[in-house]
Amino acid sequence: MSVPLIITPQDPRLDTLDFKPYHDSEERRVVPFLPRSDESQVMTIKTSWGAQLTANKGYLLIMDVDQPSDIWPVDPEIFSKSYAITRPGYCMKIVPTFLVPLTDLTYGNVDQLVTVQSLEGLETVRAGDFYLARGVSGEIWAYPKKRADEIMRPAE
Repeated sequence: MSVPLIITPQDPRLDTLDFKPYHDSEERRVVPFLPRSDESQVMTIKTSWGAQLTANKGYLLIMDVDQPSDIWPVDPEIFSKSYAITRPGYCMKIVPTFLVPLTDLTYGNVDQLVTVQSLEGLETVRAGDFYLARGVSGEIWAYPKKRADEIMRPAE
């Protein structure tokens, strides 16, 4: 097993990548994480690809309607810039997500592990299975290639 390549939002290599804008037109469920004062103010969420992400009090928990167990946390400030509530308990992303194949960072090595420092935690993934995503505030995260290929469309 190789040592993972580490990428952070401040990494100068990001400026060399050819991120392309994509739109996601899927409506998703959204639930605020608002624990009571006697409950833990932090929640650890295990993603479908095995990453452990952290949601703090006030974060929004987003899930696919057809896969409600696939949950990811979104910082409330990022949510307000990126999503719109479509009806109670549902939202849609309203800004493009910028994607580049993670293999662009690994010089085509699909098996290279890459650790991406997202706002919600570290995600170590196989480069050939993921895109590197960049959001409205320069935040980055690993985006499953299979899912992106199913729901993302190039922005025009």
